[in-house]
Amino acid sequence: MTAIDLNADLGESYGAWTLGDDDAMLAVVSSANVACGFHAGDPTTLLRTCRSAANAAVRIGAQVGYHDLAGFGRRFLDVSPADLTADVIYQMGALDALAQVVGSAIAYVKPHGALYNAIVHHREQARAVVDAVLAYDPTLPVLGLPGSVFLEEADRAGLRTVTEAFADRGYTPQGTLVPRSEPGAVLSDPDAVAERVLTMITDGTALAVDGSRIDVAAESICLHGDSPGAVVMASAVSKLLRTNGIDVTAFV
Repeated sequence: MTAIDLNADLGESYGAWTLGDDDAMLAVVSSANVACGFHAGDPTTLLRTCRSAANAAVRIGAQVGYHDLAGFGRRFLDVSPADLTADVIYQMGALDALAQVVGSAIAYVKPHGALYNAIVHHREQARAVVDAVLAYDPTLPVLGLPGSVFLEEADRAGLRTVTEAFADRGYTPQGTLVPRSEPGAVLSDPDAVAERVLTMITDGTALAVDGSRIDVAAESICLHGDSPGAVVMASAVSKLLRTNGIDVTAFV
């Protein structure tokens, strides 16, 4: 592989509370998963993030999630499929409007947090998200975990599916993400993370939290913008990839 997409969760500040350094991350990544106001982000923050992404020639993705500001979208909500479809359409439309007024548009969709993890196995909610993308714009690719029912349903519906791996999150032996409440869920050593990403890309494998080696298929690598030292980590990843002849390029 000579190129890979790096994506990051951005636009997650809210009012007077600042989370992460979006501008610094936009100088490193090729795709920005921008919050849509349901789990994080207020309209002014999201407009500013879209403008900065457009100015940096970074693709904007709608990071849709549960309607859960208090929980930062990291709590499972037993939302009905009809309500979840409407929620996702609402979020895509809001972010797309903000992106369009700064000369860009949403280029893909990625679920956030608990919704992302739920639709690895929760078929009804996975289908609800797929239905929302189909209704809004069936040309939009969707990002998800390899082997998830979300990507299975999206592929069956004719959507372009994009597999991703996580640079700074621990994996279980089953290839799912370690819950944030458990040890080994979040990685913080920039050099170790960079080497891990390089192995993911060149070897297609990663070490799970129990020390076993698992297969990893990724067209995009996620770096969390709210992680401590996120910019240093993203820079270390980008530098090591380029040193090894791998360009950082958006998948869309």
